Amino acid sequence: MESEKKYLEWLNSSYIDEVDRDELKNIQGDTKEIQDRFYMDLSFGTGGIRGIRGVGSNRINKYVIRRATQGLGDYINEVADDDILKKSVVIAYDCRIGSEEYALNTALVLAGNGIKAYLFKGLRSTPELSFAVRELKAQSGIVITASHNPQEYNGYKVYWNDGAQLVEPHASSVVNAVNKISDFSMIKLEDEKIAREKNLVVNVPDDIDDKYIEAIKTQAMNIDIPGKKDFKIVYSPLHGTGGRPVLRMFKEMGFESIYPVKEQLEGDGMFPTCAYANPEDPAVFKLGIELAEKVGAKICMANDPDADRIGVAIKGKDGKWQYPNGNQIGLLLMNYILENRKNIPHNGAIISTIVSTPMLDSVAKDKGVKVYRTLTGFKFIGEKIREFETGTLDGEYIFGFEESYGYLIGTHARDKDAIVTTMIIAEMGAKYEAEGTDILEELKKLYNKYGWYKEGITAITKKGITGMEEIKKIMNSLSNLKDENTIIDKKVSIFRDFKNKIEVDFRTGETKKINLPISDVIQFVLEDGTYITARPSGTEPKIKYYYCIKSLTDKGATEKLALVMKKFETFISELEKK
Repeated sequence: MESEKKYLEWLNSSYIDEVDRDELKNIQGDTKEIQDRFYMDLSFGTGGIRGIRGVGSNRINKYVIRRATQGLGDYINEVADDDILKKSVVIAYDCRIGSEEYALNTALVLAGNGIKAYLFKGLRSTPELSFAVRELKAQSGIVITASHNPQEYNGYKVYWNDGAQLVEPHASSVVNAVNKISDFSMIKLEDEKIAREKNLVVNVPDDIDDKYIEAIKTQAMNIDIPGKKDFKIVYSPLHGTGGRPVLRMFKEMGFESIYPVKEQLEGDGMFPTCAYANPEDPAVFKLGIELAEKVGAKICMANDPDADRIGVAIKGKDGKWQYPNGNQIGLLLMNYILENRKNIPHNGAIISTIVSTPMLDSVAKDKGVKVYRTLTGFKFIGEKIREFETGTLDGEYIFGFEESYGYLIGTHARDKDAIVTTMIIAEMGAKYEAEGTDILEELKKLYNKYGWYKEGITAITKKGITGMEEIKKIMNSLSNLKDENTIIDKKVSIFRDFKNKIEVDFRTGETKKINLPISDVIQFVLEDGTYITARPSGTEPKIKYYYCIKSLTDKGATEKLALVMKKFETFISELEKK
């Protein structure tokens, strides 16, 4: 069995240290565990790697991290300028178990390849890593994080010199370079002391923190808000990296009534108060809401562990707490920015994704700005910003968001930035309160003006290799519907197949090419404006269905969404039987 063979190679390799060898010895004879750890190499996708911590080729550990870094180092040495100041990489890490060790191993492999590594001295957020890559004019950046995954996970995300995650042509080139590392002996690892003496591993300059905070503060639109210092906010970094920079930002911006959730303030990769440190999940706000009720705050905010995403809980006039979803937060921010930012450019642009709410198109049209849609993944939003700046695409960036609670205000970073977003939400909340309204009331006004849009997501997980095949079959069946003009008893207006890059407009009979990178996604736009999108995971047997509907009333939208989701689930069940 291949997994057993690979297990023995690791067990007997002199490259594996004794602590990790003991872990491997402890699973000797456990066929199932050995297979799970070694049946494949943890794949280096186009953004990096993520997985469960442990010893094995299908786990996150320092050996897998070293292999990934060797591949990246090989590619950097192939394409980068020989100037050592330019041939450098910035490395950040979050609170997760093993992050500091993995970051150091990353730095030492880069040093072994003659590449300078700037290593943060402590926990830093993903957006600050993105900022630092640009500020230090580095060739690349790496952040050790598993974002909002459960505590047993960790990961490794790679950025290029524009501060955005890898896109083509670099993404596939790095993947190919990593895949060529077939043996531990191919990995060049420098001793830490020697690497420091050679100036190949250095600390990130202390002033990067200051410069990052100053860049964020320039995005404020309303500084002198009446009652701002008394506007009460409960904040939690969910045991992650956001606490220090967010609390500093609040202080410097004049928000004096900030109540941090003390139980969640310090970095802790075990996430003792929230097993799933995901700000999309209302459960993470339990402690925050308890604190808010004590101090009289009406808004709670929480960042995920690497502080690139943000969730919000808001107390309504009825005394009940509500949790705006990612699309709703994005719409509120977009509307606030367009109404409060000075000098909206004539070619101003909003960037979002193909699965984010179509309501943003209506708002943008009303405000006179363009909307550009990308594939899911904030790296594509970062890519669009670069196209604006290089003149490849006509536009000036105003705001970008994806429905999964990720937002970027400003271009100081090229990835989601929950820290600047926290500032703008606080500003928005304080301003609305000063005007006698609130965030929920303003959201309601948007719906009354543009229509009641509601979104839903269904995630279906299959099992193992057969599950991957089942999902592939579903996507093939959906792709074959390009000639069908009716689904779930509704006429199809537009059919989009992003894998084959075709769009069929049934209203005109026109077929045109989709000008986006290839992605295994199918989307239907129905005659009543309903959007249904199918998108499988590239790394696990999971498929997501995204829904968006529009109705005249809140109640009507809720009922319509439930009906559409039920009908499509039945439709998929019937499709699977064929």
